[in-house]
Amino acid sequence: MSKGNSSSISAKKESSLHRFLKFRYSENGATETPVGDFVCDGLSDGGEYIEVQTGSFGPLKEKVNYLTLSGKVRIIHPIISQKRIELYNSDGSLLRKRKSPAKGSAWDVFNALIYAPEFPTLKNLAIELAIVDVIEKRVDDGRGSWRRRGVSITDRLVSVWHQSIVLAKPNDYKQFIPYKKSERFSVRDLAEKAGIKIILARKAVYVLAKTGLIERTGKLGNAWQYKKC
Repeated sequence: MSKGNSSSISAKKESSLHRFLKFRYSENGATETPVGDFVCDGLSDGGEYIEVQTGSFGPLKEKVNYLTLSGKVRIIHPIISQKRIELYNSDGSLLRKRKSPAKGSAWDVFNALIYAPEFPTLKNLAIELAIVDVIEKRVDDGRGSWRRRGVSITDRLVSVWHQSIVLAKPNDYKQFIPYKKSERFSVRDLAEKAGIKIILARKAVYVLAKTGLIERTGKLGNAWQYKKC
């Protein structure tokens, strides 16, 4: 959310997923809380500033840097484990529904952290991954992305809550390094061991190196090698 009065998101534009998480983590409905020139999504019962961010963490950098100077901040980042898609026509009639083959995991946090790799080392900042299943509602209105052939995404609703994973300090990210200190690994090695795409493994390695949890040790053939610090 942006600075000043214009930072409030209208109920019409805020997704059900975002709203669900905002109220789940905010104490007694304490949402849209002004803090200096910013407005945070809410306050927890422990007095933490709550920010729900479904996409990249890049847009949060200025706000988070400001908020962490005056208190504790918790970014709630949903990870969609399973998605069911419902397609409607423009008059609201359900055309069809299906299960998306894509499945999310905690590793997806690096898609957001790649734009703010310093976040794991910031004092007073915790990132909490909310692992959920969602129903994604789409409308065949001809105004959506060309990738979806004009179909618009109108809302995402939480259908199942699985668990949350808290990343509150750099050492919490060691769970993403499935190697012993004596072992060397490449980006491709990590991708294969973790069962993730190589582009995501590359993002993870970049962030983990920036966090000081791994370091580059040299090359084996054409591939850079890394080790746990």
